[in-house]
Amino acid sequence: MNIQLQPEFDDILQSLGSSAAEFFLAASLYHAKKISFASAAHMAGLDFEGFKTRLIEHFGQGNILDDQCVFEGIQTIAQP
Repeated sequence: MNIQLQPEFDDILQSLGSSAAEFFLAASLYHAKKISFASAAHMAGLDFEGFKTRLIEHFGQGNILDDQCVFEGIQTIAQP
């Protein structure tokens, strides 16, 4: 799929560095819980730490942990 962006995005994305469109698309899919953190980082062309750093820079947080995710983690740890 080849995406054609509206010209209004050009100035904004250029000021945010190379691959900004890929990063924001991957971050949006991650925030919408459509893809995992690892998948989003890969799609953005970044390693784990690089993606986390850019999320913090642009959104104020790196990982999204919802209540269900935390609950499942606690259950996993509590299993004998």
